[in-house]
Parts: sequence; C-alpha cells; structure tokens
Amino acid sequence: MIEAQQWHPVALSDVVVDAPLPVRLLDQELVLWRDALGQVQAFVDRCPHRGARLSLGRVQDGQLECPYHGWQFASGGQCVKVPAVPAFVPPAKHCVASYGVQEVHGLVWVQLAPAAEGQAPVPLPVFEAEADERLRKLNCGPYDVEASAPRIIENFLDMSHFGFVHEGWLGSRDATEMSHYEVEATERGVKATGCKAIQPQSNLHSTKPAEVDYSYEVTAPYTALLTKVPESGSSKQGWREAIGLFVCPVTPERSRVWFRLAVADFDSSDEQLQQFQHTIFTQDQPVLESQMPKPLPLDAKAELNSPADRMSVAYRRYLKASGVTFGVC
Repeated sequence: MIEAQQWHPVALSDVVVDAPLPVRLLDQELVLWRDALGQVQAFVDRCPHRGARLSLGRVQDGQLECPYHGWQFASGGQCVKVPAVPAFVPPAKHCVASYGVQEVHGLVWVQLAPAAEGQAPVPLPVFEAEADERLRKLNCGPYDVEASAPRIIENFLDMSHFGFVHEGWLGSRDATEMSHYEVEATERGVKATGCKAIQPQSNLHSTKPAEVDYSYEVTAPYTALLTKVPESGSSKQGWREAIGLFVCPVTPERSRVWFRLAVADFDSSDEQLQQFQHTIFTQDQPVLESQMPKPLPLDAKAELNSPADRMSVAYRRYLKASGVTFGVC
C-alpha cells in the first residue's frame, strides 16, 4: 500500500511529553512516546507478550513499560527487561514493531513502511513557507472529521463553494462566478495558479471586500498548500503568506486535520488567528461529513463536474496515478 510509505502527521509535538500517547493511522493503532534523549518513538500499540495496549503503560527510565507485566522496550522496539525474570536477556525476537518518526512543522510525522528496495526515500510533504523567516508560524487543530482524507483535501482546493459555505467570510452569493485558472502537474503532485475571488473578509483584519489571488498545490496524497498574494496596497508586497493542510488518514472514512499558518500578521494573538481558521473550517465540516460516498470517487463518471472543478479533477487523476487506495473508491 503506497500510503504506508508516505509520511503522515499524527500529533502535535508538544502533546507528546511524559506519558505514552495513543494515535491511529491508516487503521493501525500506534503509541507515541519520548525516550531518554527526548526523541519520539512510534510503536504498534500492542505488547508482543500478551497483547496489552502499551499506551496504558508508562515511560520508566527512558524505556516504554507495558502496563500488564512491566516488560520494558527501548528505542527501536527491543525488549530490554522482563521484571519477572531479572536475569533473562531478551533475544532479538522479543521486540515490538517500530516505525519511522520525524518532527517537523510542530507535528509528529510517522511512516509505516520505508520506500521499496531500489527506490529513493519518500520525503516529507513540502511547506516552503516554513523557511521564510519574515512569516509567523503556528498550528491550528487538531480537528476530528468524519470524512475521508481525500474529501478534505479536495474541499480545500475548491473555491466555488466560498459564496455558499463561507458566505460573508470568503465569498458572497452575488459574486460566485469563477475566472479561468491554470492547472499543471508537478513533480510532487498538481498545482493551480491564478485563482481569484472577491472575498468579504479574506483575513482577520479585513474591513471591506477585496480580490484575492491564490495558488493551490498538492504535494502529497493528503497534503495541500494555499499561497496567498498580499492584497493591493498592502505593506507586505512581495511576501507570500501560506496555509498548509495536513491530514492524518485515521480510517478510510475518518480523519484528523491540522492547519499550519505562515502569516505576516504579528499583531493578533495566537488565539485570534486560530479562531479565524476555526470559524472557516467548522463551516466546512458539516458539509464534508454529509458527503456520500465518504471515500472520494476516482471514477471519472461517478460524480458530475464543471469547468470550475479543474483542480479537483486533476487531484483525482493524481491520486489514481499514484496508486492510492485508502479513502478513495
């Protein structure tokens, strides 16, 4: 399954602290914990001894301790202690499955399977705005959504719903016509440029409607980026604010969502910026959760399209060509 080779966000870094943290990814139960060096480890959430959940245990002396019999596991998954038999030296087969972990963008990312033999390692999804030191970065979420990861990504790429779902915020019913925009395939996925819309309140401080110019890019099956050109007359001309959408595919029909903001707003509090994003996404959420079928159909004839849906169609083609099967039908 190609999805297992991708890197997926599973938790905010700052919530993985002293206690083991259970998470779910691609229908698999995992446990996150920090070792003696402060590095996050990701194990199957099941002790290989008698099947108890390791997330119910604790971290003891830099090892993950099972709640049932106290077996302790070191970084990498090897069992290093069996309290009932102190002199016993656990052999190599006494281990728990562990997975690749990285901490980037304030999130913990997990890879369930390495790249196939002979293939290049799979990189983390790109968020180029992270390197722009002029921009302020913060995360919003998580949001637990009863929708498939591809449905959530597709919604993020769609501007034609602004005047209905986000009326008075990102759009209005008297200005729903979409101008032509360009879509192209990239080495990482697909990209749309020249996406323009009149928005009543395009950001937290907007006081009048303004035309925005967006670009959208899919850089991994469950990752999408929005880049915004500053409005005409802005003191931030030449800057490019961005929003990254990072989706954890929990099950084929359930997801956990984070947004990564890279903005030029240094006046608002974190809470104010997060609340604005919260308002927008919770307008989307009930619609997303109502869509049927919950998996995203990849058959070109399964759902109807219009010229406004060029980016959506390109995204579906990209998923199909990539061999993605989780969250699609």
